[in-house]
Amino acid sequence: MEQDHGKAASVTVADVARAAGVSKATAARVLGGYGTVSDRVRAAVLSAAKALDYRPNELARSMTTGRSGTIGVVVGDIENPFFSSAVRGIADVARLAGFNVILTNSGEEIAAEKAAVKTLVAKRVDGLIVSPARDSDIEHLRDIERSGRPLVLLDRAVESLRVDAVTADDFQACEAVTRLLIDEGHRRIVYLTACDTPGHRFETLDDLYTGSVRARVAGFLKAGAEAGIEAMGGFVKLGALGAERTRAQARDLFEAALPPTAIIASDSLIALEVFRLARELGLQLPRDLSLVCFHDADWTSVTSPPVTVIRQPVYRIGETAARLLIGRLKGEGNAPAHVVLDTTLIARGSVGPAPAEGRSGARETRLRHPV
Repeated sequence: MEQDHGKAASVTVADVARAAGVSKATAARVLGGYGTVSDRVRAAVLSAAKALDYRPNELARSMTTGRSGTIGVVVGDIENPFFSSAVRGIADVARLAGFNVILTNSGEEIAAEKAAVKTLVAKRVDGLIVSPARDSDIEHLRDIERSGRPLVLLDRAVESLRVDAVTADDFQACEAVTRLLIDEGHRRIVYLTACDTPGHRFETLDDLYTGSVRARVAGFLKAGAEAGIEAMGGFVKLGALGAERTRAQARDLFEAALPPTAIIASDSLIALEVFRLARELGLQLPRDLSLVCFHDADWTSVTSPPVTVIRQPVYRIGETAARLLIGRLKGEGNAPAHVVLDTTLIARGSVGPAPAEGRSGARETRLRHPV
């Protein structure tokens, strides 16, 4: 077996070309994934490469093609199941196209994002897929755009960048779920998000630094305004970043003089902490509180009651972003595209009619003496 490995490692592009009956340049184009050849020639070269157990020398290929065969990916929070699923979609498409993926995590911090982008560029990645932490601080992304290196934005579009982007229809999704709650009689509906600003207060959409959050809040406010709910903006709560801060925010909401009757969580990690705390405080879903969250995480379908979710096509978001990027690397020169994918509202047992105001006293007692 050792001799076989040594022989395979010594097989060259010239050997493959000779076996396929083509020139070395033609074989290099097929094996390197660049240039144009006929289907017949491509099949002959690939068949010869397989028969000879040809293995490319990545360093040599990089020097020949000017490409590293790698894609850099920067996400906001790799512990969030949303990003994990999106990265899986990216990796699957990249692998089939012959690319490796280098994954980095920004932790939703702009300084970390800038450092990650700088490192990936230094590693000569062929293109980048980035989920921007702040669309108000994008000069590092604009530098990539100017350089001509392909860039695709994941989940968060930035209008001022002329690059490809893939998002879900966040406006429609949040508008629809808010209307669902309003139709159930809810008027004190909180939208709870990790989006962070100084003081964690929301006044206008300009306070929100990512496009996806702005779109969701815009849908939330529109549904509330059409239902005649005053001061809907006061129900937008920012800063639920991490388990500890989320629990603190949720506790403040539950212990308020007029607690919310429904909460829309911007992701499944926030929803999980709200669910846990509600249980600890003796609240029953959906009798005392209705709960909805973005992203159909595994846990949401096995709780009692199961949680109503907005199912985002997360894997497809990653898959589509990778396809757009690889298309650019293959020379596709279409205008930048913003692909918007539909979401699905999955109704489960965590949403019910708003509790009658006459029961608020009993609810306050349970909060003081959790079971």
